[in-house]
Amino acid sequence: MRRAAATLCAVLVAALAGTSIANAQTPGDFYRDKTLTLVVGYGVGGGYDVYARLLARHIARHIPGTPTVIVQNMPGAGSLTALRHQDAIAPKDGTVVTLFDFVQIINTRLNPERTKLDLARYSFIGSVSEDLSVCYVWHTRGIDTLDDLRKAPVVHMGLTAAGSMQDIRFKVLSRMLGVNVKPVLGYAGTAQQYIAVERGELDAGCGGWSSLPPHWRTEARIKPLVRLVPTVADNMPRNVPYAGDLVASERDRRVLRLLSNPAQLGKPFVVSAQVAPERIAILRAAFDAAMKDPQLLAEAHKLLIDISPKSAADAIAIVDDINAMPADIVDMARKVIAD
Repeated sequence: MRRAAATLCAVLVAALAGTSIANAQTPGDFYRDKTLTLVVGYGVGGGYDVYARLLARHIARHIPGTPTVIVQNMPGAGSLTALRHQDAIAPKDGTVVTLFDFVQIINTRLNPERTKLDLARYSFIGSVSEDLSVCYVWHTRGIDTLDDLRKAPVVHMGLTAAGSMQDIRFKVLSRMLGVNVKPVLGYAGTAQQYIAVERGELDAGCGGWSSLPPHWRTEARIKPLVRLVPTVADNMPRNVPYAGDLVASERDRRVLRLLSNPAQLGKPFVVSAQVAPERIAILRAAFDAAMKDPQLLAEAHKLLIDISPKSAADAIAIVDDINAMPADIVDMARKVIAD
């Protein structure tokens, strides 16, 4: 009887000790000795991959427990493969963060049947850099303004794939701003298009300002003619007009917002919405701190890539604005980008 009572006491003491330890553990202790995986929806070496690896080298310092951070590339379907993996397969404990293509924010509103993507199933952590969409012309073409570009009988621009963000930009330029764009398919990626522009095979292009070759910007090799988003980059000429000030009506401006404003979330990171709120808060705080980290900023400067971050709150506000667009605006946007 005494032995049984002693055993019971030992069990109770152990249980109470375990409870005390569990209660003493802070949410940040979860990441100690863990691996945080940043999944990239595109292949190695591209712009998304470069930004993910930059963040991976610096964010751990800002996460309690200092986890190991690795990058996993998961290309496919314009980054939908990575998003679907996170929702269906990846752990929902805050150890997997996914970087996806912001064009899917547009696609979820315009083509929900095709994308089958519900952004409510994800929580935003933040975006490393805006994709400040701008349309430009090569400096030797003798074109100085958007009006000059409109007068050109045809403007050749390289296109990687139909339905891409690049394709959407071209259709906005053509169908909303009156430029006779002739897309030229057959380029494996934007790097090949840049070479074609320099060789004179292509006249112009539209793309994210920060993604353009740095020497194009610093040496005035291109003339930016119109912005498709309201934001102006610090190193962009101040006289580049915003397309929203050039379209004919308020309805057109709202269509432009729907088709272009998600570019302000150029490199968005998300986790599953099933992740515990306290861990989402940890990752958001770490992301925001990393975006101000002198070491990260110094490396970005060395790599010649721009850091223009958006917080989780910024991302949510932009997505909410897209989701609040009424049906008639969505229908008009579909017509603009229709084949």
